[in-house]
Amino acid sequence: MTPRIVTLTLNPAVDLASAAPAVRPEHKIRTSGEHVDPGGGGINVARVVHALGGDALAVLVEGGATGRFLTELLDEAGVPYRAVPIAGRTRVSFTVRAEDSGAEYRFVPAGPQLAEAEWRAALAAVDAAECGFIVASGSLPPGVPADAYAIAARAAAARGRRFVLDTSGPALRAALGAGIDLLKPSLGELESLVGRSLSDPAAQAAEARALVVAGAARMVAVSLGAAGALLATEAGVLRRPALAGPVRSAVGAGDAFLAAMVLALARGAAPAEALDWGLAAGAAAVAGVGTARLHRADVAARYRDLTGKEPC
Repeated sequence: MTPRIVTLTLNPAVDLASAAPAVRPEHKIRTSGEHVDPGGGGINVARVVHALGGDALAVLVEGGATGRFLTELLDEAGVPYRAVPIAGRTRVSFTVRAEDSGAEYRFVPAGPQLAEAEWRAALAAVDAAECGFIVASGSLPPGVPADAYAIAARAAAARGRRFVLDTSGPALRAALGAGIDLLKPSLGELESLVGRSLSDPAAQAAEARALVVAGAARMVAVSLGAAGALLATEAGVLRRPALAGPVRSAVGAGDAFLAAMVLALARGAAPAEALDWGLAAGAAAVAGVGTARLHRADVAARYRDLTGKEPC
């Protein structure tokens, strides 16, 4: 039986996405093709795990009318969740795709202020849930200290759980070496972490591998956008190109990549196979509209195209 995957989202959002003929200043921008999704890193991971047939539980904080709307969307999607109430209002993010240029504009608020009792209650809810993997993903809202994910990682390690992290900035730095099984930075986040540009593929691989050697994480998967992804482990570095296909929205694509990787690992896949599943899910996500929207059959077909193997 595949172990349950619990995700932690301390800064969830109601994600709105739409298209407009063009985006120009001082004009009323009329949009079309609106999509509404429950968003935030960990929620997106849980949604994709659920869509791929895995057992997921999303732990999140929610507040106000927007928080109630968020959980209503999760109910509609059939994704199990545990919501910790907060005094502030859950944020709303907005993405507009300009049809004239194909550019995507993303507006992302900082999120509500959390009291210490609120974010600690969310960590306690994760700790109390039965699971094999914990995925902490997304930004930290105001009021949450930079070491919150490090606290969660150490608690997971103490209970023999595999901890996965996808974040950036001070929260990422504070968690390195805290017992992370899989770390998933983007190339930009890796560059910020090491303090230099990494345009050379060899340098990208070397820095990811250095994190593993230093004990920052057991595995480091770096999403490279149109260039694919790489995975550093004790055994070395694997690099895979991106799958060809349409790109309609990048929102949540990294979360889809991570979700499929973690689900594959939970099912006993080797790291290389998990990386292939991640790339297949990421390609399926960018081909759709909205946040991390994909279908199981589409991901399986892309995995088959990438590897030439039949999905198990």
